[in-house]
Amino acid sequence: MQPFTTLTGIAAPLPLINVDTDKIIPAHWLKTIKRTGLGAGLFEALRFDGDGRERPDFVLNREPYRRAVILIAGDNFGCGSSREHAPWALLDFGIRCVIAPSFADIFHNNCYKNGILPITLPQDQVDLLMKEAETAADPTFTVDLEAQLIHRPTGNAPLPFRVDPANRAKLLQGLDEIGTTLAKVAAIDAFEARQRAAQPWLYRAA
Repeated sequence: MQPFTTLTGIAAPLPLINVDTDKIIPAHWLKTIKRTGLGAGLFEALRFDGDGRERPDFVLNREPYRRAVILIAGDNFGCGSSREHAPWALLDFGIRCVIAPSFADIFHNNCYKNGILPITLPQDQVDLLMKEAETAADPTFTVDLEAQLIHRPTGNAPLPFRVDPANRAKLLQGLDEIGTTLAKVAAIDAFEARQRAAQPWLYRAA
């Protein structure tokens, strides 16, 4: 998993509440277990009409937002089913950070497992960032996970945020649960060696 330290890029405003995982990636995309190619289906019903043509009014179909790496969204983002394809689709499109007033728990956890930083901020601060993303001539933001600060295109004071320390450490190092376990492989091997010597019957074939 790619480490997340500092992210600089375009932020796209998506002022919608209760965006569920089916809106993020429709069910017919769930036939694959590959994490690549899903960006084409991200927000499919919002991005494309019934004939597959881009809807020009949707934010990710407009410049410069079609190059967004940060998404500023409404309350309860990622609700609905627990499909991990939702963060996969965001990541494949290029989005590595989502800022919202609240997230559905499973989606929130799945983001960390896939290298996406979900930032929860008060509604008034999200509204402020949303407005700046909409009106700035160059809506480039910088999200600094080490300092836990969001630097804004206006040049005004950065906004602080807080994330769980354990999840922050995993993102900074680019580790998911498996990677975190493998980082302790020497201690695991030493434990198994001691156990094998003290309790060899546990390791005998049936």
